[in-house]
Amino acid sequence: MNLTLVAVGIGGVLDALWGDPLSRAHPVVWIGKLIAALEQLVRRVFPDTPAGQKLGGGGLWLMVVLVSTALPAGILWLCRMVSPWLALVVESVMCWQVLALKCLCQEATRVERALTEEPLEGAQRAVARIVGRETHRLDAAGVTRAAVETVAENVSDGVIAPLIFLVLGGAPLGFCYKAINTMDSMLGYVDPPYRDIGLVPARMDDLANWIPSRFSALMMLAAGAMLGMDFRQGWKIFRRDRFCHASPNSAQTESACAGLLGVQLGGSAWYHGVRHEKPVIGDALRAIEPGDISRTCRLAKAASLLALVVLVLMRLGWNLLRGGGGVVI
Repeated sequence: MNLTLVAVGIGGVLDALWGDPLSRAHPVVWIGKLIAALEQLVRRVFPDTPAGQKLGGGGLWLMVVLVSTALPAGILWLCRMVSPWLALVVESVMCWQVLALKCLCQEATRVERALTEEPLEGAQRAVARIVGRETHRLDAAGVTRAAVETVAENVSDGVIAPLIFLVLGGAPLGFCYKAINTMDSMLGYVDPPYRDIGLVPARMDDLANWIPSRFSALMMLAAGAMLGMDFRQGWKIFRRDRFCHASPNSAQTESACAGLLGVQLGGSAWYHGVRHEKPVIGDALRAIEPGDISRTCRLAKAASLLALVVLVLMRLGWNLLRGGGGVVI
């Protein structure tokens, strides 16, 4: 019996029931603190030149990944020394902490509620909790697009990509991915002062998400078909617009979502006082509306469940082909 897969399943159920266990003790919070501390160290120790900061950023990336992977691996090793069932309990909690589907949808739903019940400023504040762009410049349609884009992108970054790493290597590899993704969120910007120190974190995040983003888009398209959305339009826009983004990965799921909904996403946005011109994604078959946020959340949940089933079946099939058996934690 593969107890790692059991732990992944339990973690997924816990996330679906209770969402992200928010607290100061959350491992991702500590990963963020480690990144912030090492960033300050790199800026002091390494030369303040593009080459120096790029080198320092590479060292920062390596250190954070090693710590984030080795610590949970060590904890699980100690638990196994006591009992495989203790390790199962601890790894289940770790898997729960790696996943973030319910939290993502809860935050997005708050944006939708603010759009329908509060002045625009309330919706701008709500969406600012889940996006990095400057939200005070957005109108109601812009707030809605931002929320939809975030859910569409993070169904990969926050759920399906972590599931892939969890199924492949358990909680240690799951936290390795979370560290890579968190570094990109904190440092992976093209504008100063992050352009050089964030180069390696941004490129490594692109690499880590290359396969997951495409797999997530396919799961989203399949889930959309099951939910009665426009699969043909989704497939068309996915094939046409999946590279309409500076990132090689972000538009994969955004294009699938835009096509399934029949709306247009993307376009220019402001970050750190700088306007970034971005291509649009999808065709505006209709105007985007607050209800599209709920539709995207339903799509994200269905795609995540489908991905979990597919990934577990693939791992079990691989174990059978290898003639695997016994307890694997």
